[in-house]
Amino acid sequence: MAKKDTNQQISFEEALKRLEEVLDSLEHGNLTLEEAVQAFEEGVKLVRFCHAKLDEVERRVELLLKDEDGRFFTRPFPEEEGEGGS
Repeated sequence: MAKKDTNQQISFEEALKRLEEVLDSLEHGNLTLEEAVQAFEEGVKLVRFCHAKLDEVERRVELLLKDEDGRFFTRPFPEEEGEGGS
């Protein structure tokens, strides 16, 4: 698979698939030191990209709730403690 620059618009799924390929090549490939370093750098960029996408989606998720009168309302998905800044 041709290496895609993570600056291009790729989907989360594409980035995750590429990350799995990079990891496999690092674990099982017969890479030179330079190729391994390049693969590692690409993997780090992909991890950051995927993490940012997950953060973005989490902020957009809303929970559908029902109040005591039976009316539905929404509120933002709560952040877990210890998160909020990378």
